[in-house]
Amino acid sequence: MSATKLARRMGGLLRRSRAVIAATACVGLASLALAADVNNDGSTVRALLNARLPKTAVSAVDCTKVRGLCEVTAGSNLFYVDGSARYLIIGRVYDMETRQDITAARLLEMNPDMLVGAAASANAAATSGEMQKAAAGAARGDNIVPDSPRILPLAELPKDGAINWGNASATAVTVFSDFRCSYCRALSTVLRSMNVRVIERPISSLGSRDLSDRVYCAKNREEALHAAYAGEPIKASPACDTSGLDANEAFARKHGLNGTPVIVRSDGAVLEGYRPKPFLEKWLKEGRS
Repeated sequence: MSATKLARRMGGLLRRSRAVIAATACVGLASLALAADVNNDGSTVRALLNARLPKTAVSAVDCTKVRGLCEVTAGSNLFYVDGSARYLIIGRVYDMETRQDITAARLLEMNPDMLVGAAASANAAATSGEMQKAAAGAARGDNIVPDSPRILPLAELPKDGAINWGNASATAVTVFSDFRCSYCRALSTVLRSMNVRVIERPISSLGSRDLSDRVYCAKNREEALHAAYAGEPIKASPACDTSGLDANEAFARKHGLNGTPVIVRSDGAVLEGYRPKPFLEKWLKEGRS
Protein backbone atom coordinates (compact mmCIF):
# COMPACT_ATOMS: atom_id res chain seq x y z
CA MET A 1 0.00 0.00 0.00
CA SER A 2 1.34 3.40 -1.01
CA ALA A 3 1.96 6.11 1.55
CA THR A 4 -0.77 8.22 -0.09
CA LYS A 5 -3.43 5.47 0.21
CA LEU A 6 -2.40 4.75 3.80
CA ALA A 7 -2.72 8.43 4.70
CA ARG A 8 -6.19 8.56 3.13
CA ARG A 9 -7.32 5.45 5.03
CA MET A 10 -5.94 6.77 8.31
CA GLY A 11 -7.68 10.09 7.70
CA GLY A 12 -11.00 8.31 7.14
CA LEU A 13 -10.60 6.26 10.31
CA LEU A 14 -9.76 9.38 12.27
CA ARG A 15 -12.86 11.19 10.96
CA ARG A 16 -15.09 8.22 11.83
CA SER A 17 -13.51 7.97 15.29
CA ARG A 18 -14.17 11.63 15.91
CA ALA A 19 -17.80 11.16 14.85
CA VAL A 20 -18.21 8.21 17.23
CA ILE A 21 -16.60 10.15 20.08
CA ALA A 22 -18.83 13.16 19.40
CA ALA A 23 -21.95 10.99 19.28
CA THR A 24 -20.95 9.23 22.50
CA ALA A 25 -20.33 12.57 24.18
CA CYS A 26 -23.76 13.81 23.07
CA VAL A 27 -25.44 10.68 24.41
CA GLY A 28 -23.47 11.01 27.66
CA LEU A 29 -24.43 14.65 28.08
CA ALA A 30 -28.05 13.84 27.30
CA SER A 31 -27.98 11.06 29.91
CA LEU A 32 -26.50 13.42 32.47
CA ALA A 33 -29.13 16.02 31.66
CA LEU A 34 -31.89 13.43 32.01
CA ALA A 35 -30.45 12.26 35.33
CA ALA A 36 -30.32 15.86 36.52
CA ASP A 37 -33.96 16.34 35.50
CA VAL A 38 -34.97 13.20 37.40
CA ASN A 39 -32.89 14.16 40.43
CA ASN A 40 -34.37 17.65 40.59
CA ASP A 41 -37.96 16.64 39.95
CA GLY A 42 -39.35 15.76 43.35
CA SER A 43 -42.77 14.95 41.91
CA THR A 44 -41.33 12.24 39.65
CA VAL A 45 -39.44 10.63 42.51
CA ARG A 46 -42.50 10.92 44.74
CA ALA A 47 -44.65 9.12 42.17
CA LEU A 48 -42.08 6.33 41.92
CA LEU A 49 -41.96 6.03 45.72
CA ASN A 50 -45.74 5.88 45.95
CA ALA A 51 -45.67 2.96 43.53
CA ARG A 52 -42.84 1.14 45.28
CA LEU A 53 -43.77 1.95 48.89
CA PRO A 54 -47.58 2.19 48.74
CA LYS A 55 -47.97 1.88 52.51
CA THR A 56 -45.50 4.67 53.31
CA ALA A 57 -47.08 8.12 53.63
CA VAL A 58 -44.50 10.35 51.95
CA SER A 59 -44.77 13.93 53.25
CA ALA A 60 -42.14 15.62 51.08
CA VAL A 61 -39.37 14.96 48.56
CA ASP A 62 -36.43 17.35 48.11
CA CYS A 63 -33.89 16.54 45.38
CA THR A 64 -31.98 19.83 45.55
CA LYS A 65 -29.93 19.58 48.75
CA VAL A 66 -27.45 16.82 47.95
CA ARG A 67 -26.40 16.11 44.38
CA GLY A 68 -27.51 12.66 43.29
CA LEU A 69 -29.80 12.12 46.29
CA CYS A 70 -33.39 12.98 47.11
CA GLU A 71 -34.31 13.60 50.74
CA VAL A 72 -37.62 11.93 51.61
CA THR A 73 -39.74 12.86 54.61
CA ALA A 74 -42.29 10.32 55.84
CA GLY A 75 -43.96 11.62 58.98
CA SER A 76 -41.14 12.12 61.48
CA ASN A 77 -38.80 9.80 59.57
CA LEU A 78 -36.14 10.81 57.08
CA PHE A 79 -34.40 8.74 54.43
CA TYR A 80 -32.81 9.15 51.01
CA VAL A 81 -33.24 7.67 47.53
CA ASP A 82 -31.40 8.05 44.25
CA GLY A 83 -33.01 9.84 41.30
CA SER A 84 -34.63 6.65 40.04
CA ALA A 85 -36.11 5.83 43.48
CA ARG A 86 -34.58 2.39 43.11
CA TYR A 87 -32.02 2.61 45.90
CA LEU A 88 -33.18 3.58 49.40
CA ILE A 89 -30.58 4.81 51.89
CA ILE A 90 -31.22 4.91 55.63
CA GLY A 91 -28.48 6.74 57.50
CA ARG A 92 -26.81 10.09 57.96
CA VAL A 93 -25.47 12.52 55.38
CA TYR A 94 -22.48 14.57 56.50
CA ASP A 95 -21.10 17.60 54.62
CA MET A 96 -17.32 17.31 55.02
CA GLU A 97 -16.66 20.84 53.79
CA THR A 98 -19.02 22.62 56.18
CA ARG A 99 -18.63 19.86 58.82
CA GLN A 100 -22.40 19.74 59.20
CA ASP A 101 -24.57 16.72 59.91
CA ILE A 102 -27.24 17.47 57.31
CA THR A 103 -29.54 14.71 58.53
CA ALA A 104 -29.49 15.84 62.16
CA ALA A 105 -30.10 19.46 61.14
CA ARG A 106 -33.11 18.43 59.07
CA LEU A 107 -34.50 16.23 61.85
CA LEU A 108 -34.22 19.11 64.31
CA GLU A 109 -36.06 21.32 61.84
CA MET A 110 -38.80 18.73 61.37
CA ASN A 111 -39.28 17.64 64.98
CA PRO A 112 -38.07 20.27 67.45
CA ASP A 113 -40.28 18.92 70.25
CA MET A 114 -39.07 15.35 69.74
CA LEU A 115 -35.39 16.11 69.34
CA VAL A 116 -34.74 18.66 72.07
CA GLY A 117 -32.28 17.25 74.58
CA ALA A 118 -30.01 15.61 72.01
CA ALA A 119 -32.33 13.01 70.59
CA ALA A 120 -30.47 13.68 67.35
CA SER A 121 -27.35 12.52 69.17
CA ALA A 122 -29.30 9.49 70.25
CA ASN A 123 -29.97 8.66 66.62
CA ALA A 124 -26.29 9.00 65.76
CA ALA A 125 -25.26 6.95 68.77
CA ALA A 126 -27.86 4.33 67.93
CA THR A 127 -26.33 3.98 64.49
CA SER A 128 -22.84 3.57 65.93
CA GLY A 129 -23.97 1.31 68.77
CA GLU A 130 -23.30 3.80 71.59
CA MET A 131 -26.70 3.31 73.22
CA GLN A 132 -25.77 4.30 76.76
CA LYS A 133 -24.26 7.52 75.48
CA ALA A 134 -27.46 8.14 73.54
CA ALA A 135 -29.63 7.74 76.61
CA ALA A 136 -27.38 9.93 78.74
CA GLY A 137 -27.20 12.67 76.12
CA ALA A 138 -30.95 12.72 75.63
CA ALA A 139 -31.68 12.86 79.36
CA ARG A 140 -31.81 16.66 79.19
CA GLY A 141 -35.19 16.24 77.47
CA ASP A 142 -36.84 14.62 80.51
CA ASN A 143 -39.54 17.28 80.77
CA ILE A 144 -40.62 17.09 77.12
CA VAL A 145 -44.21 15.88 77.05
CA PRO A 146 -47.19 17.17 75.05
CA ASP A 147 -49.42 19.63 76.92
CA SER A 148 -52.49 17.65 75.85
CA PRO A 149 -51.37 14.07 75.23
CA ARG A 150 -53.22 12.10 72.58
CA ILE A 151 -55.16 9.05 73.63
CA LEU A 152 -55.16 6.01 71.38
CA PRO A 153 -57.91 3.36 71.65
CA LEU A 154 -55.64 0.32 71.87
CA ALA A 155 -58.70 -1.88 72.42
CA GLU A 156 -59.40 -1.54 68.69
CA LEU A 157 -56.33 -3.66 67.93
CA PRO A 158 -56.48 -7.46 67.75
CA LYS A 159 -54.13 -9.60 69.81
CA ASP A 160 -52.47 -10.70 66.58
CA GLY A 161 -49.82 -8.38 65.18
CA ALA A 162 -48.08 -7.87 68.53
CA ILE A 163 -44.59 -9.07 69.41
CA ASN A 164 -44.43 -9.40 73.20
CA TRP A 165 -41.11 -9.28 74.99
CA GLY A 166 -39.58 -8.21 78.30
CA ASN A 167 -40.97 -9.02 81.76
CA ALA A 168 -44.39 -10.61 81.24
CA SER A 169 -45.58 -9.55 84.72
CA ALA A 170 -44.37 -5.92 84.56
CA THR A 171 -46.03 -2.69 83.44
CA ALA A 172 -47.06 -2.84 79.78
CA VAL A 173 -45.98 -0.33 77.15
CA THR A 174 -47.03 -0.52 73.50
CA VAL A 175 -44.57 0.61 70.82
CA PHE A 176 -45.40 1.19 67.15
CA SER A 177 -42.07 0.70 65.43
CA ASP A 178 -40.10 0.08 62.26
CA PHE A 179 -37.09 -2.23 62.31
CA ARG A 180 -35.15 0.15 60.05
CA CYS A 181 -35.72 3.18 62.29
CA SER A 182 -32.65 4.24 64.30
CA TYR A 183 -34.79 5.88 67.00
CA CYS A 184 -36.72 2.61 67.37
CA ARG A 185 -33.45 0.74 67.76
CA ALA A 186 -32.29 3.16 70.46
CA LEU A 187 -35.65 2.95 72.23
CA SER A 188 -35.57 -0.85 72.11
CA THR A 189 -32.20 -0.84 73.88
CA VAL A 190 -33.55 1.49 76.58
CA LEU A 191 -36.64 -0.68 77.11
CA ARG A 192 -34.47 -3.79 77.44
CA SER A 193 -32.80 -2.13 80.43
CA MET A 194 -36.16 -1.42 82.10
CA ASN A 195 -38.55 -3.67 84.01
CA VAL A 196 -41.41 -3.47 81.48
CA ARG A 197 -43.53 -5.69 79.26
CA VAL A 198 -43.20 -4.44 75.70
CA ILE A 199 -46.00 -4.95 73.20
CA GLU A 200 -44.29 -4.10 69.94
CA ARG A 201 -46.42 -3.52 66.86
CA PRO A 202 -44.42 -3.04 63.62
CA ILE A 203 -46.00 -0.63 61.13
CA SER A 204 -43.28 -0.66 58.45
CA SER A 205 -43.27 3.08 57.76
CA LEU A 206 -39.90 2.79 55.95
CA GLY A 207 -40.87 0.05 53.53
CA SER A 208 -39.69 -2.78 55.78
CA ARG A 209 -42.79 -4.97 55.66
CA ASP A 210 -40.85 -7.99 54.41
CA LEU A 211 -38.55 -7.69 57.42
CA SER A 212 -41.56 -7.34 59.75
CA ASP A 213 -43.10 -10.48 58.24
CA ARG A 214 -39.90 -12.47 58.83
CA VAL A 215 -39.65 -11.31 62.45
CA TYR A 216 -43.32 -12.01 63.12
CA CYS A 217 -43.17 -15.50 61.58
CA ALA A 218 -39.96 -16.44 63.41
CA LYS A 219 -40.06 -19.32 65.88
CA ASN A 220 -38.64 -16.99 68.55
CA ARG A 221 -40.10 -13.55 67.81
CA GLU A 222 -38.23 -11.74 70.58
CA GLU A 223 -34.89 -13.10 69.40
CA ALA A 224 -35.74 -12.21 65.79
CA LEU A 225 -36.83 -8.70 66.80
CA HIS A 226 -33.51 -7.89 68.45
CA ALA A 227 -31.63 -9.47 65.54
CA ALA A 228 -33.53 -7.23 63.12
CA TYR A 229 -32.60 -4.10 65.09
CA ALA A 230 -28.97 -5.24 65.18
CA GLY A 231 -28.93 -5.80 61.43
CA GLU A 232 -28.26 -9.50 61.90
CA PRO A 233 -29.73 -12.27 59.72
CA ILE A 234 -33.03 -13.74 60.86
CA LYS A 235 -33.40 -17.51 60.91
CA ALA A 236 -35.64 -18.72 58.11
CA SER A 237 -39.14 -19.76 59.14
CA PRO A 238 -42.23 -20.92 57.23
CA ALA A 239 -44.67 -18.21 56.16
CA CYS A 240 -47.42 -17.47 58.67
CA ASP A 241 -50.61 -15.43 58.99
CA THR A 242 -49.53 -11.77 59.03
CA SER A 243 -52.99 -10.23 58.97
CA GLY A 244 -52.24 -8.84 62.44
CA LEU A 245 -49.50 -6.69 60.89
CA ASP A 246 -52.04 -5.46 58.34
CA ALA A 247 -54.25 -4.47 61.28
CA ASN A 248 -51.34 -2.56 62.85
CA GLU A 249 -50.82 -0.56 59.67
CA ALA A 250 -54.53 0.10 59.19
CA PHE A 251 -54.72 1.36 62.79
CA ALA A 252 -51.68 3.57 62.23
CA ARG A 253 -53.18 5.11 59.09
CA LYS A 254 -56.54 5.64 60.79
CA HIS A 255 -54.94 7.49 63.70
CA GLY A 256 -52.27 9.37 61.74
CA LEU A 257 -49.21 7.49 63.00
CA ASN A 258 -46.86 8.18 60.10
CA GLY A 259 -43.56 8.25 62.02
CA THR A 260 -41.87 5.88 64.43
CA PRO A 261 -41.45 5.17 67.24
CA VAL A 262 -44.81 5.89 68.86
CA ILE A 263 -44.96 4.94 72.55
CA VAL A 264 -48.35 4.24 74.15
CA ARG A 265 -49.05 3.82 77.84
CA SER A 266 -51.65 1.33 79.11
CA ASP A 267 -54.14 4.20 79.56
CA GLY A 268 -53.73 5.14 75.89
CA ALA A 269 -51.54 8.24 76.44
CA VAL A 270 -49.19 8.76 73.50
CA LEU A 271 -45.60 9.93 73.07
CA GLU A 272 -44.17 10.33 69.59
CA GLY A 273 -40.44 9.81 69.22
CA TYR A 274 -37.51 8.56 71.27
CA ARG A 275 -37.39 9.25 75.02
CA PRO A 276 -34.59 8.43 77.51
CA LYS A 277 -34.92 5.92 80.34
CA PRO A 278 -35.42 8.39 83.26
CA PHE A 279 -38.29 10.08 81.49
CA LEU A 280 -39.96 6.82 80.45
CA GLU A 281 -39.79 5.39 83.97
CA LYS A 282 -41.48 8.50 85.38
CA TRP A 283 -44.05 8.71 82.59
CA LEU A 284 -45.06 5.05 82.89
CA LYS A 285 -45.37 5.39 86.66
CA GLU A 286 -47.73 8.35 86.21
CA GLY A 287 -50.00 6.13 84.15
CA ARG A 288 -50.45 3.77 87.10
CA SER A 289 -51.30 6.51 89.63
